[in-house]
Amino acid sequence: MSSNLPSGGKKLWGGNFAESPDARLEAFNASIFFDQRMAREDIRGSIAHVRMLGHQGIISPAEAAEIETGLWTILAEVDAGEAAFTITDEDIHTGVERRLRELIGAVAGKLHTGRSRNDQAATSFRLWSVGALQQVQAGLLDLRGALIEIAAANPLVVMPGYTHLQRAQPVLLAHHMLAYEAMFARDSARVDAAIRSANVSPLGSAALAGTTFPIDRAMTAADLGFDAITTNSLDAVADRDYVCDALYACSLIAMHISRLSEEICLWATGEFRFIALSDAFSTGSSIMPQKKNPDVAELARGKTGRVFGHLVALLTVMKGTPLAYNKDFQEDKEALFDAIDTILITLDVVPPMLRTARWNEERMAEAAVADFSLATDAADLLARNGVPFREAHEVVGRLVGTCTRENKSFADLSDAEWAEIHPVFAAQKPPLRAIDSVAARDVPGGTAPRQVAAALDTARDALAAEQVALDLDRAARAARFTPPTT
Repeated sequence: MSSNLPSGGKKLWGGNFAESPDARLEAFNASIFFDQRMAREDIRGSIAHVRMLGHQGIISPAEAAEIETGLWTILAEVDAGEAAFTITDEDIHTGVERRLRELIGAVAGKLHTGRSRNDQAATSFRLWSVGALQQVQAGLLDLRGALIEIAAANPLVVMPGYTHLQRAQPVLLAHHMLAYEAMFARDSARVDAAIRSANVSPLGSAALAGTTFPIDRAMTAADLGFDAITTNSLDAVADRDYVCDALYACSLIAMHISRLSEEICLWATGEFRFIALSDAFSTGSSIMPQKKNPDVAELARGKTGRVFGHLVALLTVMKGTPLAYNKDFQEDKEALFDAIDTILITLDVVPPMLRTARWNEERMAEAAVADFSLATDAADLLARNGVPFREAHEVVGRLVGTCTRENKSFADLSDAEWAEIHPVFAAQKPPLRAIDSVAARDVPGGTAPRQVAAALDTARDALAAEQVALDLDRAARAARFTPPTT
């Protein structure tokens, strides 16, 4: 049955239409149910636009002031949770303008002079993206801080380092934590790049070709805190690269958290017993009373797939869109909204999970020297005494085979047995303790305590500087959303 009923709301585009939208089209077309979370950004973009219209004499200063006052009123309603938008509004841009008309009457219609919903929507979404990415950055800094705290609290705790998930060589726990901090530091740099990508103003590009009104794009860009203006009006309304950049940054964050989570899950098993998670960040079993499950780490690992999916989805949406604007672009928002929400909730829970965990130093130290993890040190000792490394590798490999067959460790060998293996070992023994092994790797980036301490200082300094910069940026953004006092 056809449902060709009037919507009850006035559309911004219906002047040439003899019929009202079908209710099914209206439901399919509407974005108000998700894009209303950009209400603050849409209103603030309109405030900058109307200020510019008044400054340029495109509308009268009195009209501009009346419209701006109405917009600040709506922003206050949004902040108080009193704003009401419905499907008849179609999108947040229409909803705000409808409410403005209710407040100040017909003069509200002058707000849209010199712009289109295309550049308006792009401006709102860019503003929202910058704010959301700043929240992600704050979460990343907290996670990096947690890793730095663990490293600082465990300067000499050793653990096995792995390749192929096989014990390889001893490393410091602090070194392992700082490896993840390095990953998340790169993520912070990617988030900064995504912010720069988003922080460019498309306002003034109008539908696709610019506008005939004498607007001042630099004025609106400065008012909104954008770094620059877009250089091509067609590209400005059709560009969603900045959304892809944000989704890519979120995807790398999710991937790195997933890698850390996988190790947490392994380390918490009875087979490893490296870590004991706090009860506050674990769950139990409905049938097995003894169980303590690392659900935070498992969920963080599992949520990675949905973040990746949003990136692939938007890339797929964009690949077939000709210039300029296409309705396909409406699919950009839910993808980024959910990816940001997923990353933020993950970044909220992983740092306290790490901070409250307990490390089993004795078990890690035991595992650090098991399975002949010090074999490379023995080969290195021979090489430092003139034995070609390939020959040294073969000698120590035979030693490992002999010890395995005889159920011995390196520590079980007598002086005579060491001397029999190779003459060098008659005078010098390789490290037999994990701490001696890690101390020998005293090169920049290595796991020696001196190098790790230096890396820890560098990480702390970088984190502090980035925190100061972020705090300033977030304060400046908050100020732009505060109404003038006069």
